[in-house]
Amino acid sequence: MDRSAGATLDKASAENFPVAPFFLPAAWRDDLMAVYGFARLVDDAGDGDLADPAGTARLLGIDTPPPAPPATPSAHSGPPAPEEVAFRLALLDGLEHDLDRVFGSALHPDTADWPRHPLMRRLVPLVDRHGLTPEPFRRLIEANRVDQTTARYATFDDLVGYCTLSADPVGRLVLAIAGVATPERIELSDAICTALQVVEHLQDVAEDLARGRIYLPTEDLACFGVTEADLAAPSADGAVRELIAHEVERARTLLDRGAPLVGTVRGRLRLLLAGFTAGGYAALAAIEDAGYDVLAQQAKPDKRRLAAKAAAIFAKGR
Repeated sequence: MDRSAGATLDKASAENFPVAPFFLPAAWRDDLMAVYGFARLVDDAGDGDLADPAGTARLLGIDTPPPAPPATPSAHSGPPAPEEVAFRLALLDGLEHDLDRVFGSALHPDTADWPRHPLMRRLVPLVDRHGLTPEPFRRLIEANRVDQTTARYATFDDLVGYCTLSADPVGRLVLAIAGVATPERIELSDAICTALQVVEHLQDVAEDLARGRIYLPTEDLACFGVTEADLAAPSADGAVRELIAHEVERARTLLDRGAPLVGTVRGRLRLLLAGFTAGGYAALAAIEDAGYDVLAQQAKPDKRRLAAKAAAIFAKGR
């Protein structure tokens, strides 16, 4: 695996929840890391965060030239320029073409073109072993296309609709890998995954604004009297804190709705799902501990609190 692919996988340690914890069988860990590698690669392409965007473009056979780097590199400041958007969309198209090669190689290993990107090649045995379909992978790519054209969400329902692309497919893939996907479990998983995505948006308000995006619903901003200028402040005022507290309760409601998923499975999978769910609750607790000020610094979950919450959810099954 090349250096940039390894750097992508290394980002798993910064997530709110354990991506492929040690207690899982080696085959499961490999499969989950393959899914994570794909999702992280797609997100980095859509956010302009690839370690080597030009190299990735060459690897995928993309003709669209990458935009010239700024004379003075700095953090993201505002929405990307049109040429950057065009390049990101070309990368996403290239990744979707490589996804076609993944499924072609799984179905016809002797004749199909092998995927070009090393993180995409890791998906081939996964697809073959578990009989996965392209849909959840395509949804993750589509979510990043949406990010190039949509920077505001009018209502919470609109945001949840986005999460059906950006978050829910990951949970569905986990259930499919474990061989326990049922309509009932998928519904519960979707609630957990949407909640985790909302939590991440709450943690990243300042970072997202620097990219030109606001995932807090526009109608909620108006309801609490919060302006975009308020979100650009170095710390949150009372109105922003009230808004964030409101969204925290929405995320907690979704977590509460999905948490019974844990009790429908047993063994190591139960512990894994407890860890995912606990990561969401621990992140919400971190936001609360910060007084709902998500602008001064990013609220990160305490690992001891996360472990304790995971143990409680594992024991209770919810």
